[in-house]
Amino acid sequence: MTILILLFGILFAAGLYFILSDALKLPSLATGKAMLSATKQRKEKAKSMDAFLNGWAVKLAKYIPMDEYKKSRMQNTLHAAGISQTPEEFMAFALVKSLLVALGVVPCLLVLPLLAPVLLILAIMIYFKEIKKADEKLAAKREKIELELPRFVATITQELKASRDVLGILENFKKNAGEDFANELDILTADMRSSSYEAALTRFEARINSPMLSDITRGLIGVLRGDDGAMYFQMLAHDMKQLELQRLKARAMKIPPKIRVFSFIMLMCFLMTYIAIIVYEILRSLDGMF
Repeated sequence: MTILILLFGILFAAGLYFILSDALKLPSLATGKAMLSATKQRKEKAKSMDAFLNGWAVKLAKYIPMDEYKKSRMQNTLHAAGISQTPEEFMAFALVKSLLVALGVVPCLLVLPLLAPVLLILAIMIYFKEIKKADEKLAAKREKIELELPRFVATITQELKASRDVLGILENFKKNAGEDFANELDILTADMRSSSYEAALTRFEARINSPMLSDITRGLIGVLRGDDGAMYFQMLAHDMKQLELQRLKARAMKIPPKIRVFSFIMLMCFLMTYIAIIVYEILRSLDGMF
């Protein structure tokens, strides 16, 4: 009887899905994967589950209310994190993914009621995890960019001695920057060519939202306004170097606990070697006495 109920539930869900897909004119799975792959910035392959959920998310996004401030803030975060979805689609995708897990509560109540609360808690956890995905991606990207900022400031300090062409300085550094920072500098330089330099730098600062980068953009805006800037960037380079040393020390502090385990294992190996030699010599001496 339980097997028949499960089979009926699976067939009913599949039939309902196909009817709703046709009624809502959702794209096929292959079409959805192709659309997601085309919007990926790093040519990553789209997952079948993401393509399946994205079609429903696009339809649901029209009915998600969002105030302008929250929408603008989330739009900046998604753009900086490299996510091509709109804020409504991003919220809808997280909601659809959690609801798909929550639907498992219905058959669990019929077959295994004790598992239903677990699935409900799992659905809530998935929702909050998906909502934080953009912030996590942006934080990882910001960390990679901040690792390059001390070298960026040192380059600006040297370049200002010979030239005050901010766009040229950014173009030269972009050739040797990391992938994430180079992509952001591409956007910045294109924005500077098509609009005001100061406005482009301000948007660049707001997009990354890094205190370290804010100090650099303020210095570059000062250079554009006619300030000397050399002393400012020399002091900033010194501060950046100190921050880099602190970061390296913090990273080094995490290493000893990992090394301590292997050091203990090596110590035990040495002790066992010495003990084995001592025991061997004692046994050999005892054999000589008898």
